[in-house]
Amino acid sequence: MGDVLRLQDIINIEMFQKIQDDIADATGLAIITTDYKGKPVTEHSRRTDFCSIIRRDSKLAELCEKCDSRGGLEAVRTGKPYIYRCHTGLIDFAVPIIVQGQYLGALMAGQILTEESNLIELESIIQSNKDYIEQSEDLMKEYKKLPIIPFSKIQAIAQMMFHISNYIVDEGVLKIAQQELNEKNIKFMEAKRAQVEIEKELKAAQLKALQSQINPHFLFNVLNSISSLALIEKAYKTQEVTCNLAEILRYTLKKADQMVEVQEAINYVTAYLQLQKVRFGPRLEFYIDIKEEYRKVRIPFMIIQPFVENSIIHGLELKEEGGMIKISIYESGKFLVISITDNGRGIEKDKLELINAGKEEEYTRNTLSGIGISNIKQRLTHYYGNNYSISINSKINEGTEVKISLPQ
Repeated sequence: MGDVLRLQDIINIEMFQKIQDDIADATGLAIITTDYKGKPVTEHSRRTDFCSIIRRDSKLAELCEKCDSRGGLEAVRTGKPYIYRCHTGLIDFAVPIIVQGQYLGALMAGQILTEESNLIELESIIQSNKDYIEQSEDLMKEYKKLPIIPFSKIQAIAQMMFHISNYIVDEGVLKIAQQELNEKNIKFMEAKRAQVEIEKELKAAQLKALQSQINPHFLFNVLNSISSLALIEKAYKTQEVTCNLAEILRYTLKKADQMVEVQEAINYVTAYLQLQKVRFGPRLEFYIDIKEEYRKVRIPFMIIQPFVENSIIHGLELKEEGGMIKISIYESGKFLVISITDNGRGIEKDKLELINAGKEEEYTRNTLSGIGISNIKQRLTHYYGNNYSISINSKINEGTEVKISLPQ
């Protein structure tokens, strides 16, 4: 669980209100529950008309708040109910709600009277002149209606409320802890299933020398170890990065002459962008818009990622504030259009002409795939002849848009 607990997150306030109302009706006390800041989290139960009149006066209301604050602080300091006299001479008490050593709030109760013989034992938090009570007909009328409860019974009620409220909150904390444990178990099982999928990929992975000199079995075993270690150490971000890297490797181990589903290509690009977000943080945002009907369409291997990577290297990386990459796939006539747009620095006109002419060495240098636009065009020609197109439009300081149009 997190370090900071909030009373509102632990208990059902509506149910707690009903319990508070029942206790107030059974005991004749006025009760309200506050959080650790003193802010009410329930409505008043049985607030007396006497106190309602007192609190209408701003100066007297301020004294009421000071009494509540002091009473709450004393309850926190002692770790048990604190009974005291308020500035009007009424008996109030604060019942602290403490869980795992952390103060979450308090039940403020009272607005009652007790025998004169016991008053000497109680602290008057604020000394004030009470003549105004006798001088007010309304106040005296309501004062005489206040319940008089034996001091021993007040003590017993305070202890009862202390045990009940803390038990309810403890149960709430245990319930939350159990929910969090269940969620972690679910995440762990999902991670284990992901690892099983990685292991299945090992059986089919055939790594070419052009792609890597490392045995794929070793590579995926290392990733499995890193992922498991991250889970044990509760490094969930590390585990997420490891899974994204595994997704990238699974895709790149495919044969370069394969056709893949759009969904596979997008999974790869998403994993790649998530890894880049580890580096760029909030400077990099991306949005993918694909209708469900296009996700099973087959397209040539590795034709989207090189353009996405170039958007980062030549578009967004150079901008201090970063930017957005949007990938969308839609139908235009008899063609399926793959659009990659960014709001980066843009490409200069003379360089754009070189890129469209296939002389784009600088544009694709040091990319993850090492695949240039000319390579993509060659493979598209292999599959579609001349019945496809790649268009690149760019404006300085506005961004770049790449459109790949493939026949359906």
